[in-house]
Amino acid sequence: MWNYYPELLETPVPRYTSFPTAAEFGPGVGADDADAALHAARGDVSLYLHVPFCEQICWYCGCNTGAANKTQRLASYLDALHREISIIGVRLDRDVRVRRIAFGGGSPNAISPTDFVRLIDALTLHMPLDNPAWSIELDPRTLTRDWCQVMGIVGVTYASLGVQTFDPGLQAAIGRVQPDSLIADAVDMLRAGGISSLNFDLMYGLPGQTLTTLEQTLERTVELGADRIALFGYAHVPHLIPRQRRIDASHLPGQEERFAMAEFGYRLLTGAGYVPVGFDHFARPGDPMALAVEQGTLRRNFQGFTDDQSRTLLGLGASAIGCFPDLLVQNEKNAGRYRMLLSQDRLPATHGIRRSLDDQRRGAVIEALLCHGKASLDADLATEAATRLAPFTQRGLARLEAGVLTIEPGGLPYARTIAALFDPYRQDSVRRFSSAV
Repeated sequence: MWNYYPELLETPVPRYTSFPTAAEFGPGVGADDADAALHAARGDVSLYLHVPFCEQICWYCGCNTGAANKTQRLASYLDALHREISIIGVRLDRDVRVRRIAFGGGSPNAISPTDFVRLIDALTLHMPLDNPAWSIELDPRTLTRDWCQVMGIVGVTYASLGVQTFDPGLQAAIGRVQPDSLIADAVDMLRAGGISSLNFDLMYGLPGQTLTTLEQTLERTVELGADRIALFGYAHVPHLIPRQRRIDASHLPGQEERFAMAEFGYRLLTGAGYVPVGFDHFARPGDPMALAVEQGTLRRNFQGFTDDQSRTLLGLGASAIGCFPDLLVQNEKNAGRYRMLLSQDRLPATHGIRRSLDDQRRGAVIEALLCHGKASLDADLATEAATRLAPFTQRGLARLEAGVLTIEPGGLPYARTIAALFDPYRQDSVRRFSSAV
């Protein structure tokens, strides 16, 4: 189904959950810019709250997270997050309606159910909530019935489980040991608690992984009834993520093996009835994500593929990123400095980038290619990209006709590489980004 052209995958590229990407963020954007953007926000907005703590730190993980083993540090962070909720709430216009709220990390269930309820109370008190949809990322190793009951009371309907693999040997190799029975119990508790759309995060390209072990994980995932599946290629970048040095790089699959795993996963899951979302995400027919694919409303934001139509995303918590039509802004990454800024009643935004009209235009092309497999190009963009597109069009991976660039079915694994042709910021990609497949 997919032809392997290694020369077209040589250059690592961004995942493009934003454009420009976070690699282009700088200190020229900060609290004053965030303040102005918050005051100018109107209409439907979404919230993302970052909890940068986990009970156990996995070796592969690139998230901004730390061990939740110091009670006072965790309490101080939550105090700061409460403060950020309140000082952002007073800056929002009466026209603003919060329609979606997502908790991510780290592992939000590293905090107690009681602390989670307190955050919900703070959001209800300070934010203009309008019957929002609630979602949360969860670590099955620390999920309890109390947590599931609380989520049911709040009305959380979307959840994502960090599964990665069901194979015990691979789990040990990446520092995330979680028996099959534990994950199955988590699924049962979440369904009983009202979760109607459950995502499994899975990985290929792990050290020692084979098509057989990948097949076993995918089949078990289908058996457990995941509504959504994200099948990520593991990115081994120990120069950026020191904890990855604990992973034995000598056992990592090569590029061609990774390509075969991605194709195998695509074949198995689409054969099982899942709707492809891009080339490495999947959703059951009828799930809101699958409907967004069918209706042409699928989008990308900092949480990846989404059916969320809001163009404004407010990021709360250390390292969280806010997205506005003409601005991307990130909070202070260090949790200690984040707490310090909020103790002074200051917005903790410290980095970002202003999105020029050209950025917005190129970003729309990149998003359309990744979400819909085609994009309309202005004449100058079509001319600019024509030469760079030639290796893809000549191989039948893409087609450019009458100003519309279409990624052919066989070109799916090259989608990010094709999208990157419209990114003028791309430099030093080998160190900054992950493999395209």
